[in-house]
Amino acid sequence: MLNMTDIMETITMIQDEKLDIRTITMGISLLDCADTDIDKSCEKIYNKILTKAKKLVPVGESIEKKYGIPIVNKRISVTPISMLLAISGGNPVKYAQTLDKAAKAIGVNFVGGYSALVQKGFASGDRELIESIPEALAETEFVCSSVNVGSTRAGINMDAVALMGNKIVETAKSTADRQCIGAAKLVVFCNAVEDNPFMAGAFHGVGEADCVLSVGVSGPGVVRSALSKMNSAEKDNFQIATMNEVAELIKKTAFKITRMGQLVGSEAADTLGVPFGIVDLSLAPTPAVGDSVAHILEEIGLEECGTHGTTAALAMLNDAVKKGGVMASSSVGGLSGAFIPVTEDAGMISAARSGTLTIEKLEAMTAVCSVGLDMIVVPGDTTPETISAIIADEAAIGMVNSKTTAVRLIPAIGLSDKDELNFGGLLGSGPVMKLHTKSSEKMIRRGGRIPAPLQSLKN
Repeated sequence: MLNMTDIMETITMIQDEKLDIRTITMGISLLDCADTDIDKSCEKIYNKILTKAKKLVPVGESIEKKYGIPIVNKRISVTPISMLLAISGGNPVKYAQTLDKAAKAIGVNFVGGYSALVQKGFASGDRELIESIPEALAETEFVCSSVNVGSTRAGINMDAVALMGNKIVETAKSTADRQCIGAAKLVVFCNAVEDNPFMAGAFHGVGEADCVLSVGVSGPGVVRSALSKMNSAEKDNFQIATMNEVAELIKKTAFKITRMGQLVGSEAADTLGVPFGIVDLSLAPTPAVGDSVAHILEEIGLEECGTHGTTAALAMLNDAVKKGGVMASSSVGGLSGAFIPVTEDAGMISAARSGTLTIEKLEAMTAVCSVGLDMIVVPGDTTPETISAIIADEAAIGMVNSKTTAVRLIPAIGLSDKDELNFGGLLGSGPVMKLHTKSSEKMIRRGGRIPAPLQSLKN
């Protein structure tokens, strides 16, 4: 039976609190597109993506109209391209150009999977793909790239970490005329998941079905609104809620958000005739006012995000979101938690400008949130070794804590820590954040592998 209170609550969430489906992402396996001839492989890839995903955008738009729920992005993720490159050889940029061509033909926002998984070493095709990333991202518009350099089971591939520091700098330089946008489409992972629907890190894992449809739901504004109402009630009643009660409210709110994602994802999958994958309940902020994870933390009781207590508040938020999501759907997966992309979050932009939020505090926060150091602008003269050292630090947090961590840094070519970089749109803008100037070069030059931690031995 329809409940009018629930209907009105959902309308308010969408219209006033910026609740949306951040993405519907179709994952497509390209393993059957492998060929010893790279041109034939590219042709197979283009044809398969168009066959599987040709209705993705129209179906998404029809569901938007049917339920009045905004679906912000329609995206595609594919098998890590390095696996196909291992068979075909040749210039890997051809694969990137093919993916870009397919994305344009279908009308999706992004396609992810120009990727390599090198946590334990380089297989055939891996190094060649990584070397090509700057050129591939400079020559394409919709392609996103990711590289997994570590895992709890394998340790950290420090040769890959060193290589990625160089590639991030090169990618920023190759797109310096476009606000270094290439680096914003490149992410380095530890413990990457195979069913992530969010960009830039999405790829279709080899353990997934041939084609699946997954959903990424976002609702920071809804959670913040619920906490704001709680705070108003506290003033009226002269009584402050406990942290237990705050967590319970967040959990209940996450439950409602996830149910909406389950509805949209299931209907989209049924309409497209593909299996439903997962709901990724990640509080993914935007630069819009009222759609900020930082502002949620401030509603919990912080004067400004980044001050003492931020990590504890974020840990509670992340846990409550996961618990609420799991109660609402048996298909919660991906990253599911709270994202902290600095340039995409109005509250974090403000806190970074004031100096309250520093890269050291962000690193601490990544130990308890969904992903890692995300959309952080760093000085344009930052050395590749410094970027590699930041990647190593973040990978170590993921490896030891058996969680996904990631680094998406944008070296702002020609800018210093007194400047700002503006991408526009969902990627937002933000100040260039100050880094330590002492060198980590010798450590990075050592290469090799940081061994897996003792807790990896679980059998």
